[in-house]
Amino acid sequence: MSRQTQERQVLREVIEEHSRVLGKTLATQLEAFERIAEMAETCLRDGGKILIFGNGGSAADAQHFAAELVGRFEQDRGGLPAMALTVNTSTLTAVSNDYGFDSVFARQVEAFAAEGDLAIGLSTSGESGNVIAAARAARDLGCKVVAMTGAEGGTLAEHADAVIAVPSQTVARIQEVHEICLHALAAKLEQRIFGGVDR
Repeated sequence: MSRQTQERQVLREVIEEHSRVLGKTLATQLEAFERIAEMAETCLRDGGKILIFGNGGSAADAQHFAAELVGRFEQDRGGLPAMALTVNTSTLTAVSNDYGFDSVFARQVEAFAAEGDLAIGLSTSGESGNVIAAARAARDLGCKVVAMTGAEGGTLAEHADAVIAVPSQTVARIQEVHEICLHALAAKLEQRIFGGVDR
């Protein structure tokens, strides 16, 4: 088999696996997604904000989603209050140094969250200690909590009001579907709050 053929085979396998996981997610997680969209809309209409957090690729997804709400997704409209707890390097390093890495998001939840806010924790395993700690802190403050995980849900799911558990064990596929779900959520919130294209 030539190198070019091997590379094409890898691409084909990745896309086919992605399609299978996405199809299974659509078949099993649609009700959870609708509940999350309702929770997010209620939060924002009642004057709350969305806090989102995760590690590694999930940190990037958190920042991406927050930017789409504060800025724009598909519509020109007013900004929506959302913040990723993954962006302030001074806070991240100070809290990690003084209290340990498991406190890095929970401490920010304590500082910024209020009753009625929505916290979204991203963890492909559902076992990220700092994400779980932040979910616990958010619930203690009266926030609703969403968990976005892989197939098992993990400990994080136990501390959430709604869970999207992507039916896969492959980190890359889970993260890809999380991003699609966050894009769909941004689109849904724009439509519900500002009108426009019905989704």
